[in-house]
Amino acid sequence: MEILPPLAWPRHSRDFDPEAQPVVPLPALRGLAPSTLQLPFIRKAFATQFSWQVEPIFRDHFDLDTSAYRDIIPAAVCIPLLERAEGLHVLFTRRSSRLDNHAGQICFPGGRIEPTDTSFVEAALRETWEEIGVEPRYIELIGAHPSFLTSTRYTMKPMIGVLQPGFSLRPDQREVAEIFEVPLSFLLDPAQHRLHEIREPDGGARHFFSVSWGEYFIWGATAALVRNLYHHLASAEAAGLGD
Repeated sequence: MEILPPLAWPRHSRDFDPEAQPVVPLPALRGLAPSTLQLPFIRKAFATQFSWQVEPIFRDHFDLDTSAYRDIIPAAVCIPLLERAEGLHVLFTRRSSRLDNHAGQICFPGGRIEPTDTSFVEAALRETWEEIGVEPRYIELIGAHPSFLTSTRYTMKPMIGVLQPGFSLRPDQREVAEIFEVPLSFLLDPAQHRLHEIREPDGGARHFFSVSWGEYFIWGATAALVRNLYHHLASAEAAGLGD
């Protein structure tokens, strides 16, 4: 049986401080053109076939065949884009500190696939409605990205959606402590991406990405999906989709 790849970061306890982990150098990547960060280009990038590669540091964590493993939990998240006068923003949630798993962490709305869900799309829309109160009719899904294997053995399928006028936010107080926005231009600026390293007792190392926005520390699987969105749009730009 094929062995699943080593985890990108450790299963951590509540006293693990990701912000305290050392930062290691990353290769310099070019910034995206302002037009690439606009909705017409992003729609075209998801509607057009072209060659692109996932984040190379975590290449072995994307789109894995996990069908032979009983401990893998299929899940889906929505990456919600919303149009503001100053440009596109991305919606995030901060999980409640009372939760047993991932308490206080920054996430996209989403969760495990339930038996009643017929697809990743349905699960992402349902979870977004349940967690932050945005009804499916207010989400225009424009594309998807490869599933990502997380440290807690979830295969997280990202669905990219645009929030339509008329939506309202009603967070589930049991799960969501806060909802906030980050400008897409900041989030996809590779100069804002940091790579952290955790040294293991056996001499090995594990890594995770992070992006900081004010008081919010976005890290782990959520930051890896952000990094992948950068790679997708950078490749679309290089392919001349904006010409």
